[in-house]
Amino acid sequence: MVRFALTVIRHGETRFNKEKILQGQGIDEPLSETGLKQAVAAGGFLTNVTFTHAFSSDLTRTKQTMCGILEKSKFCKDLTVKYDSRLRERKYGVAEGKPLSELRAMAKAAGEECPMFTPPGGETLAQVKMRGKDFFEFLCQLVLEEAGQKEQFSPGTRSTSLETCLTEVFPLGKSSNSEFNAGGGGPGLAASVLVVSHGAFMRNLFDYFLTDLRCSLPAALSKFELTSVSPNTGISLFVIHLEEGRQPVIQCVCMNLREHLNRVTEAH
Repeated sequence: MVRFALTVIRHGETRFNKEKILQGQGIDEPLSETGLKQAVAAGGFLTNVTFTHAFSSDLTRTKQTMCGILEKSKFCKDLTVKYDSRLRERKYGVAEGKPLSELRAMAKAAGEECPMFTPPGGETLAQVKMRGKDFFEFLCQLVLEEAGQKEQFSPGTRSTSLETCLTEVFPLGKSSNSEFNAGGGGPGLAASVLVVSHGAFMRNLFDYFLTDLRCSLPAALSKFELTSVSPNTGISLFVIHLEEGRQPVIQCVCMNLREHLNRVTEAH
């Protein structure tokens, strides 16, 4: 069995986020001053976590968020970030650049409700979910292929350090810590992956985890929380168990952590 940690973070706030204007893929708005502070705050929270891989959407708001996070890292400042278009926000077609209220009005006129409604030129939820599934399967295959090569690099020490920094940084209770123990004596973490993406994309990715892969949840976390939209720079952590020829087993350790945002003041 191969195990890896997956930390998924939504990008920081943009001006359009604050004004409830849909950005999708066509509006490449940069982070606001508050958004930049949020990225730095998320980086401060994760400063002692060692990541082996970093992936980001190729849009400006996610690139800036990833940069803010890694700049605060003690161990990953020079980590190569791979920008992947599969991690982009949902495409909203003609609704991009328009207020969320207008999308809701369009949905109502069509006899549908958000977020199930697909505006002309936009992506369906199934299409967004398929992008997430495609990226996740690619990620699992990457970790599996690399796992065998680590034997020559003292994997025991490496995997233990990956595990230790996560358990020290994330506010885990005793029951949550068991997610990292693999039943005691099990394999350590082969990788620790950081992903920065977008709210609607993450919502559909997490729905895939819950619905298709039957992701297990901490006792304190409801299914509603798993499928709700993450706040800007909300941090979610999963542990993935892989075996060749078998469906991945996913454990959600924590969802949409936002404690690091307590010190971020609204920019005026």
